[in-house]
Amino acid sequence: MQRLMIADGSDVVRKVGKRILSGLDFLVLEASSALEALARCEAELPNILIVDATMDGALELISNVRAMPQGKSVRIYYCVVEADLRKMMMGKRAGADDFLLKPFDRKILTQVFGSLSAAA
Repeated sequence: MQRLMIADGSDVVRKVGKRILSGLDFLVLEASSALEALARCEAELPNILIVDATMDGALELISNVRAMPQGKSVRIYYCVVEADLRKMMMGKRAGADDFLLKPFDRKILTQVFGSLSAAA
């Protein structure tokens, strides 16, 4: 089972994401801040990390995870509210692999992560 972490300041976003992604056979971890997410990643890296762009320290979290010994293997999604090219490029430069648009729903998460859970 693949480990997926949702780093988002919103309890609702984390709960909805966890419910949907757990149904896709992911072991879902939650972090309400970049510091909490970093501490959890230092203890055990997830296979996939979803980072909310509006969270304080989001870009630093991405670059810190990339700097870890196995950090290059983590698939990182930078979660943005709108397709803001400047913000997306900052995420890409920090080390994000891909982007997710918020608000996300079951259809979007199943589309993006459905094949990744089967690949475990």
